[in-house]
Amino acid sequence: MRGRVLSIAGSDSGGGAGIQADIKAITALDGFAMTAIAALTAQNTLGVVDILDVPPEFLRTQIRCVLDDIGADAFKTGMLGRAECIHVVAEEISRYRKIPFVLDPVMVAKGGAALLVPDAISALIDSLLPLCTLLTPNIPEAEALLGVKIETAEDMIDAGHALRSKGVPAVLVKGGHMKGPHLADILVDGDTVEIFTSQRIDTRHTHGTGCTLASAIATRLAQGRSLRDAVKEARAYLIGAITHAPGYGHGAGPLDHGVTIAANWRA
Repeated sequence: MRGRVLSIAGSDSGGGAGIQADIKAITALDGFAMTAIAALTAQNTLGVVDILDVPPEFLRTQIRCVLDDIGADAFKTGMLGRAECIHVVAEEISRYRKIPFVLDPVMVAKGGAALLVPDAISALIDSLLPLCTLLTPNIPEAEALLGVKIETAEDMIDAGHALRSKGVPAVLVKGGHMKGPHLADILVDGDTVEIFTSQRIDTRHTHGTGCTLASAIATRLAQGRSLRDAVKEARAYLIGAITHAPGYGHGAGPLDHGVTIAANWRA
């Protein structure tokens, strides 16, 4: 077991996304998962039924309790919900500026439920974006952060550069919402642009893909990989997890986070 990863995110009672997906992905990639829960959700593959917010100061206590004792080699954030929680996370993470930080700007659940209240978006942009090592928005999230429409690969590249101008060192714009038989995720890292492409998998079982990818990248960064290699290896893991999804539920089903258990699978 290599690499201590602290995930700060919401809990998914259905087990497919959020903290639960983070723990599974980090463990599957041989990392050590720790958590600070920002919100509790009642949800399944059909959608989010209800959300219970965690008091900001209790979120702070969770973070400090873990870091003061165990420490961390990487941070990953997901659903934070409210501006108050975002400010707490920013205050705590800012004490550890040398530790890699993957920020997944979770705004809307797969079923359409809002997971970030409107006034929290500005807090995310002002407080957290300048602290992260990598920002991993999907196309709707990048559009919401920038107030633009993204329809082409060139638009994705432009969005990556625009988000970098807000103080983010690197941005991975995820292209899963773009139509077509192929999927492209675009990494904008400084002046370097790299396009990672793969065949689109025809399946409805994609619940938690964003959480899983961000956690996998954070794990590889915690294990000392370069950013490019971390993204490449995390995408390979995600593709395997989607391909072997168990087919649970009546909606957007979960992935097979345990795909790495296969004896011949190791990055």
